[in-house]
Amino acid sequence: MGDMDDEPTISSTDALADDDPERHDYVLANPPFGKKSTMTVTNEAGEQEKEDFVYNRQDFWATTSNKQLNFVQHIKTLLKENGQAAVVVPDNVLFEGGAGETVRRKLLETTDLHTILRLPTGTFYAHGLKANVLFFDGRPGRAEPWTEAVWIYDYPTNIHHTLKRNPLRDQDLQEFIQCYKPGERHKREETWSEDNPNGRWRRYTLDDILQRDKTSLDIFWLRDKSLGDLDNLPAPNEIAEDIIENLESVLESFRSVLTQLQE
Repeated sequence: MGDMDDEPTISSTDALADDDPERHDYVLANPPFGKKSTMTVTNEAGEQEKEDFVYNRQDFWATTSNKQLNFVQHIKTLLKENGQAAVVVPDNVLFEGGAGETVRRKLLETTDLHTILRLPTGTFYAHGLKANVLFFDGRPGRAEPWTEAVWIYDYPTNIHHTLKRNPLRDQDLQEFIQCYKPGERHKREETWSEDNPNGRWRRYTLDDILQRDKTSLDIFWLRDKSLGDLDNLPAPNEIAEDIIENLESVLESFRSVLTQLQE
């Protein structure tokens, strides 16, 4: 929202190409999914082909063609000293090695990565792609890591959504909001315990995470009832509807590719 006379604030340039000099109190982002950044080049035969494109920025912790990792690094640079960010990322950002591990470690050290909301397949995209929301706050430089603990809300286990027939709705996230305690994060309490192993809200200390292979944040603890328990499989009509929806989504993707080839 803005005044009619304001200059447009939307730019069609590559957001990852350079550091934006402006710093912000809040950054909310759902960067485009897709693992690698590419660019179209003309080869020696005069044919166009795509090549992996690597952003070589001095303010990035790692140089990589993984655009999701690049967006996380870029968004961190956009925050003011105590700015707040919420960023949608696919699962590979949580577990990928190499540059992924470097980015996760630096994020834990230089920001307060306080919350991860794990979302089920069908929230944003079909094809079995899972999404997560990282919540982190900017902090000034210091030697000690800023993240003391990461609170994780495991929403997807034993919950099923589809893009069209059973989309995620506001009421589905009310429990997460109550656990998150906006404005009162110091009052958070785990719903998981040894006495309540089905609790979806759990705290992991920085030491817990650093001891994990590749500093992985790909953390689950609830038992998936659909595995090895035929009685808990979805109803046949639900399975059929999922198959139809996924096939329709695949066809849409093929049509998009065909349109690009015909241009």
